Amino acid sequence: MNRRQLVAICGISLLALLAGVLTSQWISKTGLASEPSVKAFFANPWQTPDGKPANTAQWQGKVLIVNFWASWCPPCVEEMPTLDLLSQEYLQQNVLFVGIGIDSPSNIREFLKSTPVTYPIVIGGLEGSNLSKQMGNTQGALPYTVIINSKGKAIYTKLGKISEEELRKSIKSAL
Repeated sequence: MNRRQLVAICGISLLALLAGVLTSQWISKTGLASEPSVKAFFANPWQTPDGKPANTAQWQGKVLIVNFWASWCPPCVEEMPTLDLLSQEYLQQNVLFVGIGIDSPSNIREFLKSTPVTYPIVIGGLEGSNLSKQMGNTQGALPYTVIINSKGKAIYTKLGKISEEELRKSIKSAL
């Protein structure tokens, strides 16, 4: 290999690296949920996995941790024990966790038999996926978490698995 070929290969490699870094920044970028999207979230006729309507009026006035997930999503499943633990820990502090299952009711029911959680789970389906996009999930990927303060304003979003430390910090800033 001569010097010219080596310089060309190094140049192409640097360009590819730069393109990868810029692309990863774009892919992981999310926006903060707008006020109309938060209102649409509360107005949506959510149903529990057993087909009963969810009472979203009980969600208002609380710090709400909204987690869009699916049973077929490994990072979603991995973060559920942390979400469940923190939901119990912060329950007395006016913090409520809600899981929006982007899956069929039957898949969600089956999944919850083997992986029960104490926080409310509702069926999102296609409408839930669209709503997550309206709430800042530009990629439509899962898991996606939105934190809404007690005044109904979105204050934090996270695309991808959320850590316990990130979640604690965001909840504290919302309280």
